[in-house]
Amino acid sequence: MERLIVRALTDGTRRGHAGIQSRNMKIPGAPISDKPVWDVLLAIWGYPAVLVAHELKLFELLEHKPLRLEEIRTKLHIAPRAAESLLSLCAALDFVTLTGEQRYELTPVSRSYLLRSSPMYFGWLFDAALAMLPNWLKDIRRAVQTGRPQGMSDNSGGIFAAWQGPRVLGLTRAMHSASAAPAAVWPTTIDLSSHRVMLDIGGASGAHAMGAVSKWPNLRGIVLDHADVCAVASQFIESNGLQTRVSTYAADFFNDPYPYADLHLYSQIFHDWPPDRCRFLTMKSWRSLPRGGRIVIHEMLFDDDRSGPFAAAAFNIDMMVTMLGQQYSGAELRSILFDAGFSNIDIRVTLGHWSIVTAIKENS
Repeated sequence: MERLIVRALTDGTRRGHAGIQSRNMKIPGAPISDKPVWDVLLAIWGYPAVLVAHELKLFELLEHKPLRLEEIRTKLHIAPRAAESLLSLCAALDFVTLTGEQRYELTPVSRSYLLRSSPMYFGWLFDAALAMLPNWLKDIRRAVQTGRPQGMSDNSGGIFAAWQGPRVLGLTRAMHSASAAPAAVWPTTIDLSSHRVMLDIGGASGAHAMGAVSKWPNLRGIVLDHADVCAVASQFIESNGLQTRVSTYAADFFNDPYPYADLHLYSQIFHDWPPDRCRFLTMKSWRSLPRGGRIVIHEMLFDDDRSGPFAAAAFNIDMMVTMLGQQYSGAELRSILFDAGFSNIDIRVTLGHWSIVTAIKENS
């Protein structure tokens, strides 16, 4: 190993870099912080380890009572040093905490998102990430080199072929993990008392429809998606006891007409598509909504100059690799809505990285 390191340092031309001996290098006086570059490298080691902790069922193990390191190690069948390393990482990320009795216990974050018993369980999305991770670097490289999405988009059935057939349950569950918490919050940030029917377009599990009707008793929800997805959504809806207030509607949102609704929601739909397709959907909503109808777009938004924040920029890489679309800024979505004829456009942060962009159809 030592010989390999020395060879790599003295023969940088292997990867197109000049060797150390050929550089005119000087020892810096007072360098700026190297934190950003270390954050990139350390994230490669740290964050995937949380997925491993999830896979090992560490968080489920701690659901009912705090445990000592040795107890955790024994129950998970892992080595002492590995157990300590994994628990230190999870503590650093606020997923576990160490009590005064040297026992590890779950934090409110873990109890909210990492336990199957929680209605906001995030683990299904972690499962999807675990399946994707081995090929992720290769897919990013190919997407950058070719300008074409990888993965799901390579299927002969098109980008959304994976949303039909045997994979639909796992994918719909993953979308539910991503949606359950923000779906419980954004409906509390706007007044929906004048609306009666919300169409959750591409609604997957129906999390957003369920979140809206739970907050607003005047609302009825319709989840529009592929037939196989609607079958899974019906299970989520029934398990939440909302089958009398939320229904499903099997359709293709590009090619089929929308059922009547005076409120249209697009959550994580616009980022799947390039601007021309988003403009098409926006115009379709404007034509379908009655006067006074509202459109809500729920996304992680770029800053207007698209220089951040990191969450939106990282999610944008995901869209580059897997889809045809991109993350949008509030200004970009405002322009799309204005051009379609919508007015009273409003942008507001809701939960964490999430925001909504809303607008009203004032003219017929």
